Amino acid sequence: MGREHHARLPRTRARLRGATGAALPALLLPVLLLLALAAVPAGAESDGFRKEAARAVRAHERARERVDRLRESDASPTEVEDAERRRKTVRAGLWDLLWATGRNSGDPVAVDPSGQDSRCPFGDRSRPPERRAHPWTAPTRRYWLSAGYAAKGSRWAHRHTGQDFAVDSGTPVYAVGSGTVRATTCGDGFGNQVVIRHRDGYFTQYAHLSRIDVRKGGRVSAGQRIGLSGATGNVTGPHLHFEVRITPYVGSAVPPLPWLRRKDVQVAGASALP
Repeated sequence: MGREHHARLPRTRARLRGATGAALPALLLPVLLLLALAAVPAGAESDGFRKEAARAVRAHERARERVDRLRESDASPTEVEDAERRRKTVRAGLWDLLWATGRNSGDPVAVDPSGQDSRCPFGDRSRPPERRAHPWTAPTRRYWLSAGYAAKGSRWAHRHTGQDFAVDSGTPVYAVGSGTVRATTCGDGFGNQVVIRHRDGYFTQYAHLSRIDVRKGGRVSAGQRIGLSGATGNVTGPHLHFEVRITPYVGSAVPPLPWLRRKDVQVAGASALP
């Protein structure tokens, strides 16, 4: 399976010599990430690997914040382009690292993103909603928030990587924004899951579904049903596990509720109605 590349790693000494100030760490980080990968055994995650991936995630988010600040301050197009190039360089290194690790460990998003080989439980294809007043929305309805991002728990090897929405099994799950379905997989700890790439370059993951109503490569709109909640994978009861990632792969998650708030989506702690 081919990999997506959104920015090529710098390959010449001239590029490195031209990187000054904040640019140099951003250009070197992908190289350090790939060196860290060489020390990771197949199917395993060392503490060093996790720290390198977490460092890259933080570097990417700082770079993204810088791009946002420059745009808000009406900086010159050249400044914005340079900052965006550095952000994409960091993401490219993280992408390659996590894709290779996912292939080695058997992550279905890296190995079988269509879910066809695993015979995932696909339902009827859903249709986009007729109209939406807002381009972003919450991933489900009539929920209460359970395990949050970075929470500790006995069911996670480290810390929780997403936000859980406690709902009854069979509750509709919606795409939070328009985008393209990157993966529809099953068979690992996330159970039946959908991963969507959005126009801003981020990915959202919807896990533990009882049924999947979209297909890899399909376009979806905000509020379009992509499946039904369930209790598949490593769970103790029905809920929706929702993640926001820099890449499609495990290890690139960012806090999901602040990300939704940047989209003007308010997620309540108690029951939230449409």
